[in-house]
Formats: sequence, structure tokens, C-alpha cells
Amino acid sequence: MIPRFGQPPQSGAQYRRRPGAYAVLLREGRVLLTHQAAPTPEFQLPGGGIDRGEGAIAALHREVLEETGWTIAGLRRLGAYRRFCYMPDYDLMAEKLCSVWHARPVSRRGPPSEPGHSAHWCSPDQALSLLPDPGARALLRRALRGPG
Repeated sequence: MIPRFGQPPQSGAQYRRRPGAYAVLLREGRVLLTHQAAPTPEFQLPGGGIDRGEGAIAALHREVLEETGWTIAGLRRLGAYRRFCYMPDYDLMAEKLCSVWHARPVSRRGPPSEPGHSAHWCSPDQALSLLPDPGARALLRRALRGPG
């Protein structure tokens, strides 16, 4: 069973399943987050939706590069969670199925190419306080504890 974080589904609402892949990126004691300016400004773990016909790993590499400008390697799956939410950028009620991976940032190729995104290196405590998604915070905490 995949744990749920956040609000329970709203009674009577129609949700569309939206799988996504996200990364916890640690380097020299810092965490790399992305900030999305619109439609609601917020910090997030880099990552996003898996496109039709795309695998989770390919989506993760693509999304991290688009949102942070970094390439990644050494992926290790941390876990998964789901949450029910409204996605204003898609006007969609979604059941997000979030797979989260621990990865090593390898090379910065340039600024984020995704419009409205910026990359931010944060201390672990700062990253935990900036992430609004409780599932992302839980898996970041797991990554910070290390393997085991």
C-alpha cells in the first residue's frame, strides 16, 4: 500500500491519476530545490509528471534538467506516496502518485529551461521548512537519515 499524505480525497470529486518522479538531490550538505513562480509560488523537490510512453527514470532526468539545469546520476529509489490535490496549472483534480529517488547532482548545464522555475541550494533544515508537501518532506527526511 502506498501511503497518502495531505488531504483525503473530496467526496464526489473526480480525480485523474497523475504519476510523477521526483528527486532528492544532496551535495556538500545542501539540498537542491526548485522554486515554481506560478500559478502558486512554492518550493518543490525537482521532478514532475511522467509523460505518456515515458519511463519514470527518463522523466526524472528530463524534469530535473528542465527545472534546475543539473544532470543527475546514481539513482536510488527512496519510496512513493500519493496525495489528492487540485493542480491549477492543468485545471485538474489529481491523485498524484509520486515516486521519489535519491540522486547525485553531477553537472550544471545552465539555468533552468522550464519557464518560471529557479534552482536553490538550501540547508537541510531550510529545505524541510520550505517544502509545503508533507510527502516530499517525509522522503527528504528519509534521504537525510541515509541508507538503511
